[in-house]
Amino acid sequence: MTMHHAAFLGLFAVALCGGAAAAGNPDLEDGLMKAMKFDKASEKRLGSSGKAIQAYMKAGYVNPRPNGRADYTDYYLLNKPASLFGHPLVVIEEEYMTRYAGCCVSKGVGVTVSVAGSLGALKKFAAENRCTIEENIDPGKELRSFGIKNTLPKGKYVSLSCRVRDAEQNPG
Repeated sequence: MTMHHAAFLGLFAVALCGGAAAAGNPDLEDGLMKAMKFDKASEKRLGSSGKAIQAYMKAGYVNPRPNGRADYTDYYLLNKPASLFGHPLVVIEEEYMTRYAGCCVSKGVGVTVSVAGSLGALKKFAAENRCTIEENIDPGKELRSFGIKNTLPKGKYVSLSCRVRDAEQNPG
């Protein structure tokens, strides 16, 4: 996996970690944020990325199947408005291994958000939970490079990645 790909994945992670609820459903946001929170005692994420994404599926925010998969990562584009940390959530991604495809899987979740105001809360969450932020990305172009059709407009996007590699690269 290239650093650019890893950074793109990180952007998607940011989108999932917002402070505003998904269209009036705070349980969805809470589940997603729990999957991104890092427990220093156990050295693991507090929640399940799979369960968090399944909740978005059940509520109709994402499709039952990912819009696409590249390397070890599933990409889910949002079907209806939801937000995280007050920013519109655009993509949720989950990295995991189904079968070996070469080096190196880094389990966890990522989000991409469209920037709407200050990134302070998102950056604070990233620092406190050993996540990685990448600003000024082009998720539409990146998704297309993986063969995932999308109509994301040009704009200011940020990714938040909360994977194993992010915890290792951002010791707390």
